[in-house]
Order: sequence, then structure tokens, then C-alpha cells
Amino acid sequence: MAELRTKLADKALVAIPPPPSKFTLSEWYLNNRYRNRICLDQQKLADSIIAESDRYIDEVQEKTDLNKREVDHKLTEKLKDIEFNKGEIEKQRKEVFIEIDNLNTFMERIKDSLNALNENALKNVRKCLILREGRLGIDLCYDNVEKQLKKELQVIEGGRSLLNRTLEQSNEQVRRLRSTVYFMDRDLEDKGNVLKIDQHNSALTNTSLNLSIYHGMTPLDPANITLQEWEQFTNQNIEKAAKEINSARQLRSYVDILLKQVFEDLTAQFHSVNNAFRYRIEELKEAKTKMEIQHSEIVRQANEMTRTMTRLKKAISEKEGYMALAHTRLGNRAQRPGVELCKDLVEISLVNEVAEMRENLAILQLKLAEAQASLRYLLKTQIQLEEDINVKTNSLKIDEVDCMTLRQIMDYHNY
Repeated sequence: MAELRTKLADKALVAIPPPPSKFTLSEWYLNNRYRNRICLDQQKLADSIIAESDRYIDEVQEKTDLNKREVDHKLTEKLKDIEFNKGEIEKQRKEVFIEIDNLNTFMERIKDSLNALNENALKNVRKCLILREGRLGIDLCYDNVEKQLKKELQVIEGGRSLLNRTLEQSNEQVRRLRSTVYFMDRDLEDKGNVLKIDQHNSALTNTSLNLSIYHGMTPLDPANITLQEWEQFTNQNIEKAAKEINSARQLRSYVDILLKQVFEDLTAQFHSVNNAFRYRIEELKEAKTKMEIQHSEIVRQANEMTRTMTRLKKAISEKEGYMALAHTRLGNRAQRPGVELCKDLVEISLVNEVAEMRENLAILQLKLAEAQASLRYLLKTQIQLEEDINVKTNSLKIDEVDCMTLRQIMDYHNY
């Protein structure tokens, strides 16, 4: 016993709980009824929650499916809208490029016209004006040819000015068309990207792979442009392209009319200048022919005048012999002696002969002087006629040979 107490003393003491309280039988029945009622209530609540959950599950599934179908439908409609707008933009883009090509063709026509005016017409007209400055004397006059040439120069300058201004307008119109293409290309690129995105979205389902739930703070709907603004943007691009195409077509029509009008004006003035040249050449030829006839007549008259002067000199020389004879006879008869020195009929005749001969010699001397003066004037006129004929020959060479040769290589045609 002592040893047992020693062993018990070595171990820790364990507290023994008091015995549980006793319940009455009424409490036991009451507790059973309470637990049964609680179980029934919990079962009823559970059945209600299960039924409500099933209803909500079905309802949420139906709404989810409905929302997905609606989104899928909207995606399909959006894809059709994008494809339609994309097709309209591409169609309009083709029209713009066609118009750019057409306008470039018309610009080449303008450039060809300008090149022809600068390298052919303008240079030749200026050369004609410079060549005609080489006319001599009285022929260096402001005639109808020069007037028509200067008018042709004005017509050419006016045509060049209109064509240059139209070329600038065409360049500006091409720039605006290319700007329209740039904005349409950007719109097409954006719509192409959106088309890929929405096509990919349209192909996705709730069982697709690589689906993820976004847990970020940035909203997933950053769009701030309304559907009306989106449609208006595309419509504005199309309307702008249509407007520029219409402007380009009007410009092409104007270029066509302008080229035709410039061609008609230049051709009309070209013929006016050529007619003026032909008329002037005929005038020069007629004047030159008249001068050549007059020159021949002057030469003939000069020769005739020379022969007349020879005859006059011979007649004067002969008359001097007769004068010497009459003076000798009068001198001899002055030696008559005495009464024989009388005024007889012979004396009177000799005196009258001497007086008449003096008068006739004076007339012959006067005629000789007149003939000499006339011959000088004839020779001077002959020289002047020869100079005028040379002037007319020079003018004919300039107008008929030099200028008309240049006029023949001038080429006006409707480009």
C-alpha cells in the first residue's frame, strides 16, 4: 500500500468532471418534437431554395442564350454593315483612281499643247517679228502683217496663260483626289481590322479555347463614338470622294472645251496672219513689178535723153557755124566804101538772120540745160528705183521665203 501511494504521488492528478445533469422525460419529448420541427422546416426551406435555384438557373440560362443570340445577330448585322460600307468605299476608291488616270491624261494633253505653243508657235511668231525688223527703208512699216503677228502673239500668250492656270487647277484636283484616297485607305484599313476582330468574335463560343475573364480596372467599353457618328464618318468619306469626282469630271469637261477653243482661236489667227502675209506679198510683188517697169522706162528715157542732148549739142555746134558765116558776111560787108555802105535787103536779112539765130541758139542752150537737168533727175530716179527694188526684193525674201517657211512648220491641232 505504501508503495502504491508512492507511485500515485509521483503521477499528476486528473480532475474528474461532475456527472451530467439529468433531464426530465417531458424535456426529452419536447426536445424531440423541436428537433423534428426544425428538420422539417429546414427541409422545406431547402426544397424551396432548390426549386428557386433551378428556376433561376433556367431563367439565367435562357437570358444568357437570348443575349448571346442577340449579340451574335448584332455582330452579323455589324459585319454586313462593315462589308457593305467597305464595298462602297472600295467602289468609290476605284472611281477616284479612274478619275485620277483620266485627269492625268487630260493634263498630258495640256502639257503637249503648252509644249507645242512654247517650242513651235511662240518661237516662230517671235522669229517672224525679228526677221521683219530686217526690212529696209520705207518697207519697215507697221503693216497689217505685223499687226496680225502681234495679235497672234497675244492669242498664244493668252492661251498659254489659260492652259497654265488650268494645269495648276488640274494638279490641285489630283492632289485633292489623292487626299481622298488617303482617307478612304485609312478607313478601309480600320474597317478591315474591325472586320477581322468581329469575324473572330462571331466565331467564338462559350466553349472556345483561350477564353478569359478580365479582372482589370480599365473599362472594357472605351468607345465614345456613337453609331450615327460612325455612319456619318463613312458617308462623309464617300460623299467627299463623289464630290471630288464630280469636280474632276467638270474640270475635264472644261479642259476639253478650253483646248478646243484655244485651238480654234489659234487656227483662226494663224489663217489671218497667213492671209495678211499673202496679201502683203502680192502688194510687194505688184509694187516691185511696177518699179521694174518704171525702171525700164526710166532707163529708156535716160538713153533717149542722152541721144537728145547729143542732137542738141550737134545742132548748137552746127548753128554756131551758121552764126560765124553770118557774122563773117556782115563783117565783110562793113568794108563797103562810101554810099555803098547802106542798109539794103541783104544787110537787113543778115541782121535778122543773126538775131533769129541768137534767139534759136538761146532756145537750144536752154533745151540742152533742161535736158541735162532732166537726165540728172532721171538717173537719180533710176538709182532710187533700183534701191526701192532692192528694198522690195529684201522684203519679199523676208516675208515670202523666211517667214512663210517658218509659218509652214507651225502646227496647231486639238490635243
